[in-house]
Amino acid sequence: MKNKLYIMLLSTILLGTSSCKKYLNAKSDASLVTPEKLADFSALLDNQNIMNLRITPCFQETSSDDYFLLPSTYRSFPEGQQKYYQWEPYYYNFSNDWSKGYQAIFNSNLCLEGLAKIPETNVNTLELARIKGSAYFYRSFYMTGLLWNHAKAYDAATAEKDLGIVLKLNSDINENSVRASVAQCYQQVLKDVLSAIRLLPNYEQSSLRPSKVAAYALAARIYMSMRDYPKMYSYADSSLMLKNSLIDYNGDADINGNISGTVPFKKFNKETIFYTEMNSSFALHVPSRAKIDTILYATYESHDLRKTAFFRANSGYQQFKGSYASSPALLFSGIGVDEVLLMHAEGHARAGRIAEAMKDLNTLLIKRYNKNFPYVPVTAASQEITLNRILLERRKELIMRGLRWIDIKRLNKEGFNIIPKRKTALKEFMLSPNDPYYALPLPYDLIELTGMQQN
Repeated sequence: MKNKLYIMLLSTILLGTSSCKKYLNAKSDASLVTPEKLADFSALLDNQNIMNLRITPCFQETSSDDYFLLPSTYRSFPEGQQKYYQWEPYYYNFSNDWSKGYQAIFNSNLCLEGLAKIPETNVNTLELARIKGSAYFYRSFYMTGLLWNHAKAYDAATAEKDLGIVLKLNSDINENSVRASVAQCYQQVLKDVLSAIRLLPNYEQSSLRPSKVAAYALAARIYMSMRDYPKMYSYADSSLMLKNSLIDYNGDADINGNISGTVPFKKFNKETIFYTEMNSSFALHVPSRAKIDTILYATYESHDLRKTAFFRANSGYQQFKGSYASSPALLFSGIGVDEVLLMHAEGHARAGRIAEAMKDLNTLLIKRYNKNFPYVPVTAASQEITLNRILLERRKELIMRGLRWIDIKRLNKEGFNIIPKRKTALKEFMLSPNDPYYALPLPYDLIELTGMQQN
């Protein structure tokens, strides 16, 4: 059964790709590869190579402003990669963020369809709910990531007409692919994650599996990107009520010897709520090549242990090494307690609760600053200062996790006027707050095969 399921997963390159249709046409007996039991559906969602590892979108990280390329590195890339660095559209096709994300979405849809045919009994109630909740979670998680990449920032005034992604809610690969509106997309990802919250257990044996803690955190993420900050705070609070453990960078069982090492953090550490890794379809931001923005690096104070834990010198600049994927090459793109705590703090700040926001921030920073020096709690005299400090710490703490792009998009909707800039030997490039490129281009072979509207 395991081998048959693997064969079936080869057909998950959906939404109009010819390779998928050729495979399906060659298949003589669909019943041979159709999962039927709870264990089969659980196995589909436990397939880490489809659902967790090197799979989440990365185009947004390539497009963000936390890094730059040395001229020699820039010249070493082919024309297409150079175009991405310059925020210019260029032809790209399978395999990419879109195809990888919809593989996970396909598995989720396949499970939801199959689970609907399994009668609920006293024996299978909890397991049936867990698997169904996991499928809803994964579908919401991956649709949200693709939405953050390929749609404009959520704006209630234009969301009904702005183009989102394809709301693929079944496993029929022959169904026409049509982009839904941003409003419809957010309605769906919220519906899915709220269904997941109702069904999932509070905790899971492994952070590779979704849990109620993770679903609360994902809901907070979604509401954050919609700029519904009261609900962001509420769901972040629910997540923290269940899990709030932080790594002490001064010394912790989840540190590999010393934070100055090449791989400072252990995989699946106590901060990890849900574990995924970023794929590398767009390779500009890979740590071995990308140099950390010098202005950003300068914001880390001398006693801030993140300066040692996250970075190492390389070619006269700094290279990122602080991934919770416990690898010098792979980037953690899941959900951590630190991220949820910062959303919680931002919610307090947005509501004018300055003392509470600073309490959250200091709860995090005291675990990040060198204990050999007296820790001076962060204070703020106004709501604006509070919010700006929290947003700065959010950028510093969550660097290289795939979150900066949506932050630029949502904050520019509020007048922050963030303008990413990049230089090559011949020209400087910048991305103004209203630039259409913030809705990243879709794969060109997808457009050719489906007729969908390109960004």
